[in-house]
Amino acid sequence: MRIESVGVILSFLLVGVGAMGAPSQKEFRDFAMGHDGDARAGRVLFNDPRTGCFKCHSTDGRGGKAGPDLFAIRDKFPRSELIEAVLNPSASIAVGYEMTIVEKKSGDEIVGVIKDGTAESIELIQGNGERVHIARSDIKSQRGSKISLMPQGLEAGLSLEEFADLIGFLTTLRQAENSLASNRGMPENIPALAKPIKLTPFLSEPVQSPPGFAPQGYQVQNGLLWFGQIPGTRDVFLAAHETGKIFRIDKSGTNEVKMLFADLSKEIFNERGPNGLVCLAFHPRFRENRKYYAEHQVFEHGKIVTTVVERRAGADFVSDSGEPSRRLWETEATTEVHTGGCMAFGPDGYLYISMGDTGPQGDPEGHGQNLGLELGKILRIDVDREDAGLKYAIPRDNPFYGRTNARPEIWAYGLREPWRFSFDPVTKDLWVGDVGQDRVEEVDIVRGGENYGWNVYEGFEPFSNRYRRADENFVPPVFAYRRKFGNCVIGGCVYRGDKHSSFYGVYICADYTSRRIFGLTQENRVLKSVREIGVAPELIAEFATDERGEVYEVGYGGMVFHLELADADFR
Repeated sequence: MRIESVGVILSFLLVGVGAMGAPSQKEFRDFAMGHDGDARAGRVLFNDPRTGCFKCHSTDGRGGKAGPDLFAIRDKFPRSELIEAVLNPSASIAVGYEMTIVEKKSGDEIVGVIKDGTAESIELIQGNGERVHIARSDIKSQRGSKISLMPQGLEAGLSLEEFADLIGFLTTLRQAENSLASNRGMPENIPALAKPIKLTPFLSEPVQSPPGFAPQGYQVQNGLLWFGQIPGTRDVFLAAHETGKIFRIDKSGTNEVKMLFADLSKEIFNERGPNGLVCLAFHPRFRENRKYYAEHQVFEHGKIVTTVVERRAGADFVSDSGEPSRRLWETEATTEVHTGGCMAFGPDGYLYISMGDTGPQGDPEGHGQNLGLELGKILRIDVDREDAGLKYAIPRDNPFYGRTNARPEIWAYGLREPWRFSFDPVTKDLWVGDVGQDRVEEVDIVRGGENYGWNVYEGFEPFSNRYRRADENFVPPVFAYRRKFGNCVIGGCVYRGDKHSSFYGVYICADYTSRRIFGLTQENRVLKSVREIGVAPELIAEFATDERGEVYEVGYGGMVFHLELADADFR
């Protein structure tokens, strides 16, 4: 999953300062929380060689430096998280800005952030801003690190007042209302419902390894990323963790019964970045053939590879059969980010797979526009047949089937990190939430053969002309939102439960970071209305529906919530 957390998005801030006898972190934290600081003095500090902030960060949305651009940073994160970003830079590093350590065959080690990568070479940018090109043929090993380039304790070179000034400057970095072109699909304001929806816990406790099924001392280290109803059952579900653990949850009786359904932890890679077990999908004839599919990452030959594997449930459907996974499809990633997003069977019985551009940030190699790659695309394959040399078949009506220099699996392209998609069971529309780069998040209705713009466009806005082609038609999103509403869209679903509900036909999605839940309607892929319908109690991983059309919000922390819509009015 691309989840753009604070991460910490200032992981390179304050390079090169340090002093003995500084106040404690608690004193810095408390002082900055209690004092606004002088933003003008903070700007001077930011651009002072003594701190070196400007060497690694831009603030105008242009990016290109070793650290993340801080454009609209205050819209993304509250003051308390900005403070933590400076005090504990390695606590949570921004997606795409993790440190990479390259050991050359000569024995030299080079440390930096991957800024570009091709089949022949990679480019690292170091903390001092120097860019280093390394031929892949010269690389002995390449590994990621959970340690930021910014060392711990750099606040010690500042006084309490200076630290508060710097934080004060960061809090002024907001996205101006007029910084983006006005568009019906990107409203300046999203009104909240007078009476928000209720989110009631659907599970008795967070999904985790139950007693008797986990190794002694086992603890879930990552989040819940997928939840779904087992076909043909009324109240039996599967829940999947990044770690590779899949749980069966039976709510058909008086008591909720939870057990381990399958353990794929030895097959997956989830050591760094948003990698691991990201999605499951049941075959349309699951009750007959017991087949289900898992999307996850592996680490092979020094590269992260996104795979889709086929597995089978046991004859009693209570647990996995224990048979080995059968790998159907795979593609290599350039970096450890944007390595996948979702898969689901469409109304036509084919398997659709969303694939991110795999970075680096900004997609400098134009993966999203390159039809010769599966990166930055929605793919469509037939799992019930096999073409020569493949473990699946290509539907003959795929838009690029038989076309020279295009992958026949591609259904649609020009996407950055399509994190969760779903089909409207009534209209059959394919709705996709595509995570943005610097300024906006977007929601698309995707159709075969169409180009959704990345990285020529980010939402409705031009981003780069490097890979723009003459006479290319770029399809705009249905809905896009600014950073003040969040910075990581989570695609959702169209509500088709109670036909008498005011939410019937409303597309429900959310933002991972802000936890805001949105409802929107459209006509001919033009936004009609959008409302903030509620706020989730924890970070949001995805939405799920059951066979009755009811909607569930899946919390990254392990809880699942039912969206109670009856008492709210979308109109």
